[in-house]
Amino acid sequence: MSDHEEKKVVMHPVRGRKEKVIPEAGVFFVNPAEATYAMTKMLAQGGKKRFLFNSMLCVNGDETFFVAGPAVGAPMAVLCMEKLIVLGAKRLILVGWCGALQQGLEVGSVLLPVQALCGEGTSPYYSCELRPKSSPPLMAWLRDTLSRGGIQWQEGRVWSTDAPYRESRDLLARLHNEEDIVAIDMEYSALCTVALFRGIEFAALMLVSDELWQKEWKPGFSTPAFRRRSQEMSGMLMGGMQSMTCIPTGV
Repeated sequence: MSDHEEKKVVMHPVRGRKEKVIPEAGVFFVNPAEATYAMTKMLAQGGKKRFLFNSMLCVNGDETFFVAGPAVGAPMAVLCMEKLIVLGAKRLILVGWCGALQQGLEVGSVLLPVQALCGEGTSPYYSCELRPKSSPPLMAWLRDTLSRGGIQWQEGRVWSTDAPYRESRDLLARLHNEEDIVAIDMEYSALCTVALFRGIEFAALMLVSDELWQKEWKPGFSTPAFRRRSQEMSGMLMGGMQSMTCIPTGV
């Protein structure tokens, strides 16, 4: 969007007079269970709550990083992201779930999306780019963090949708075969688009919550094993955030 077009926009994200600036680096948890776990963990370690619409925001005791969420769906996730950016966020890691389209991506598998295919309705208002990519510096940080934790992962392209209950087998097969899509979610493409539009570093880590490549839908997000895996990944990312604060912005 050109400067001229931007001036025509009626509303812009703003920081309120009483709102404090937040650290530049943070983790954005899409789902309520993971967001609640992260907030509880950070508050127990001396973190401080901040306001974030009907979501949650907490800054750690040293004020070096923050955690935020939940925000399910592209519109709500973008609303929260815009606020985080105007409060000072410049490096953001999304933690979310995805449905796998490729055999070998099983429930609990870790996926690092390298590129999005926009299927939701929020991205077009920011950009005509339908295939935004994750930030290379943050992708490198995620790979290093997972390697040091002994965690295996896969990488691939992710399609984001606003209508998870309207996915046909033909549509998913076409996305996989023609667009090389390995998984689907609801937020990644919109957040990737907004990050590029606003000039911040953004990447994502996803856990496979559903297997859609089976003959029948196989959900796994409610199993104890998935919940343990979710907490393991969340704790590992939060534990490594100090090193992420050293990554330069605007790369």
